[in-house]
Amino acid sequence: MPRLALVPVILREVFGERSFPREPEPAMVMDDAEQVAAYAEAGRAEGLMAAAYLFHTARISQVIQGCGEVLDLGCGPATQLCQVAELNPRIRFRGIDLAPSMLASAEAHVREKGLANVTLAEGDITRLDGIAPASVDAVISTLALHHLPSMGHLEACFREIARVLRPGGALYLADFGRLKSLKSVLFFAYMNAAHQPHIFSLDYERSLRAAFLADEFRARARDLLPAGVDVHCTFIAPLLVVMQTKARPLPQDLAARLATMRRQLPRRYRADLDELRLFFRLGGLPDDAFR
Repeated sequence: MPRLALVPVILREVFGERSFPREPEPAMVMDDAEQVAAYAEAGRAEGLMAAAYLFHTARISQVIQGCGEVLDLGCGPATQLCQVAELNPRIRFRGIDLAPSMLASAEAHVREKGLANVTLAEGDITRLDGIAPASVDAVISTLALHHLPSMGHLEACFREIARVLRPGGALYLADFGRLKSLKSVLFFAYMNAAHQPHIFSLDYERSLRAAFLADEFRARARDLLPAGVDVHCTFIAPLLVVMQTKARPLPQDLAARLATMRRQLPRRYRADLDELRLFFRLGGLPDDAFR
């Protein structure tokens, strides 16, 4: 993205006042077949979200080292989940999603990848029925929390995370942050409109409108999640928020595979990944796995 294009966004986010309230998405479940297909395609190896997925895969891999079982909340079509699971074959992963169409897409993707360390189940991430207290080593979630209808649902989700996570367990939650200006939302939602299906741009806009504030994430993480969770945002404009426990050293072979995956990204997506790394580094997020 041209750096000059960000100047108006930066000015609005630094000096502007908050101009619009949160606009929750019409349904908590993304189950429309066209939406599911577009979302799944965007995250595949050559997809529009490939850079973001690789960024989160690297961060998640750092956090979950030494874990036995990892729970993925709102796993969607399992693109992120499968990428992490493929790189961490000794860890067992369980994905949960409320949308049958998403789970069908996820099951097909798990079979396609031939992954034996991934299981999937339908479930509500605000009520983790059937999961015993202190029974999982790590909880992860990427770009799912904004689908929750209300602050009460987000708080219920965080309470459930704290309930099922074992003492000293690992945590990685990433989601959109709500921006101050609607103009900024529209800029980010449609800046790649020429290169992606319209339904994807429209869904991106809805997601940014539905996002919680970074300060709301900070307050709920402090009050409801286990101790040791740090919250970081992209620099100046909190377009993305990461809540995580401490990163752990990666095995040398895994670090090498991540570096290779970065090099193999198409040039445009590799630049997107490096921008994301930069804006999070400027936002104070340490331990860049690609350095």
